[in-house]
Amino acid sequence: MFEETLYQKTASGKLFVDVLKEANVLTGIKVDKGTVELAGTNGETTTQGLDDLGKRCQKYYEAGARFAKWRAVLKIGPNEPSPLSIHENAYGLARYAAICQENGLVPIVEPEILVDGSHDINICADVTERVLAACYKALNDHHALLEGTLLKPNMVTPGSDSPKVAPEVIAEHTVRALLRTVPPAVPAIVFLSGGQSEEEATVNLNAMNKLKGKKPWSLTFSFGRALQQSTLKAWAGKEENVETAQATFLTRCKANS
Repeated sequence: MFEETLYQKTASGKLFVDVLKEANVLTGIKVDKGTVELAGTNGETTTQGLDDLGKRCQKYYEAGARFAKWRAVLKIGPNEPSPLSIHENAYGLARYAAICQENGLVPIVEPEILVDGSHDINICADVTERVLAACYKALNDHHALLEGTLLKPNMVTPGSDSPKVAPEVIAEHTVRALLRTVPPAVPAIVFLSGGQSEEEATVNLNAMNKLKGKKPWSLTFSFGRALQQSTLKAWAGKEENVETAQATFLTRCKANS
């Protein structure tokens, strides 16, 4: 949820948080305040929101939130991501995670490497490994309890302007990058869809779970667009389409389960 949604109510006057709680669904909240350009870089960014995060997390917990999300954004280019960008974004994610845990929230750590570009899958794999390695060093430096965190990374794919590869290739490169960087103490990895279509995100996740070999964490999804796009299209904002939209959403969830 966004902060404003945390305090909103249904038409009957019940808080959304309470509706979810009655359905045994935990509420999470986005706590970052967006990205700004990182000085000294070629258009790279860092994420805002650390200054008052402790007070906000305490308030969100009291309102019923039990986990949080903070998105760092990195891009691939001729000289990107720069060491400065990797360091600053890893530091921000680690500081956020430690503050969340101090206030009872489970932090979802989201270092998203954008799919934009013409790079091949090997370059994405290299960048993903460097970014994740920096994130886990920072998390350890900030004394975050890894068992109480979740990782929300991109899948390792070619750039959006490059030829597509088979799901099995994406699965192999992604799992290998994770094995090299993510400690077994992390309980689960919840992938973002990162500009993939609904079908691509589902098929690639399925290929990872089918891949033989050691995978010490649960591999699952934290999709936004890849779950909601067809649902919102089916709903179209019309009351008479609610049941159809709910069925569409359930179908998308089952496809990823």
